[in-house]
Amino acid sequence: MFSMYKVKPFFDEMIKASGKPKDHYQKFYDMVHNFSTDELKERHERAQLSFLRQGITFTVYNNNVGAERTMPFDFVPIIIPSDEWETIEKGMVQRSEALNCFLQDVYHDQKIIKDGIIPRDLVEDNPYYYAKQIQGVTIPLNNHIFLAGIDLIRDENGKYLVLEDNLRNPSGISYVYQNRYVMRQVYPEFFAKHSVHTLEHQVTYLHEAIMDHAPEGVENPNAVLLTPGIYNSAYYDHVFLAQQMGLQLVEGRDLIVTNDIVYMKTIRGLEKVDVIYRRIDDDFLDPLAFREDSNLGVAGLLDAYRQGNVAILNGIGNGVADDKAMYVYVPDMIRYYLNEEPIIENVKTYRLEDPIQRDWVLERLHELVVKNVGASGGYDMLIGPHASVEEIEKFRGKILETPHQYIAQPTIKLSRAPAYQGEEFYPCHVDLRVFVIRGKETHVFPGGLSRVALKKGSLVVNSSQGGGGKDTWVMKSGGTT
Repeated sequence: MFSMYKVKPFFDEMIKASGKPKDHYQKFYDMVHNFSTDELKERHERAQLSFLRQGITFTVYNNNVGAERTMPFDFVPIIIPSDEWETIEKGMVQRSEALNCFLQDVYHDQKIIKDGIIPRDLVEDNPYYYAKQIQGVTIPLNNHIFLAGIDLIRDENGKYLVLEDNLRNPSGISYVYQNRYVMRQVYPEFFAKHSVHTLEHQVTYLHEAIMDHAPEGVENPNAVLLTPGIYNSAYYDHVFLAQQMGLQLVEGRDLIVTNDIVYMKTIRGLEKVDVIYRRIDDDFLDPLAFREDSNLGVAGLLDAYRQGNVAILNGIGNGVADDKAMYVYVPDMIRYYLNEEPIIENVKTYRLEDPIQRDWVLERLHELVVKNVGASGGYDMLIGPHASVEEIEKFRGKILETPHQYIAQPTIKLSRAPAYQGEEFYPCHVDLRVFVIRGKETHVFPGGLSRVALKKGSLVVNSSQGGGGKDTWVMKSGGTT
């Protein structure tokens, strides 16, 4: 089945350069070889149908028209040995703690700016910095990051690197669960001989962390999940999490603020709300404080937040810490706040408002990746080696016009893993979104969302750009049973 499979010049998660499977994949590899071609095809199709039947979809918008799609699923898991996972876990705890320290500092004393570690204009000119609205506001646990989604990649040597931080509304936990559910349904024998960390208790940790943020003095907090509604691309994620945690799923019109207290409208009257896990962007939360034209938010919500009468998770203004320009400084934050060296390093990044770095990058656009610091989902991005002359020149113009809006990175030979698509195995690039849950304690979700670039040769793993998902197995100590 893997006779035509090529590993070089990339690091492969499953297969050695010799063509043999890595030790922690050996039993999985042996089991796959026991399937006939027809059986593999049938099970692959059954897995895709399972997603369709359960309504596991996301919405892709093109010219303001939304299309529902199922997340393509690949049954070859990403398997992470326990010792590797231990390093990832420590690195994610360290990074999320430093980022939270930065958010607490930048909205209060601003010591990191006064000490010259981070340029003041990088903070004050950031469109996601909401000083006017929340400067000096005290929040529960001084915790701005209830849930972080940190994206990791591996380079050609197998070294883990942080690609980006998602601290606003990271999505994807529902897909982690559904990937595991489908995998257990369609390939139950895979789990018989592998000792894999289960996902059963993770929603409990998530729920406990939400309740940890209840305002002071509240005994039995009432928490809700605030969604923009059915037309949001991640609506399935919102429904799943609300159901699993037993939270009311509400829209802005279901809430009202009276005397700086938030209430939910019910058939029994108004119910006080203490914690809001919001999946609405800052700009749309409160039409009185942010965008006047927002129909998604709740008028007066910011005042209730500032008075300490309601917790909003994740915190307002987190975007100042997770845009791609601030990413460059996260290792410095770790050193400054924690007095530690980063456990997992950044990808080398060039800031294009610096004239020297900009000139160097402009000469090498055909070799580099260029990203808009405020964009996500693989949009407004140049992958130099795969770009046409016209595309490169277009980006040259964009950089010269607004250099502060872009960063550049080397084209890393992203690690690959086998994917079974179209009745064959072929290598596809992968990354891993790790979820960090922060309440009174910090907990790292075992595994996370492995995303795979299913288009042959593609480097873009985002589902909106043709990517799919894989189940992620973190092995328990001792490996396999």
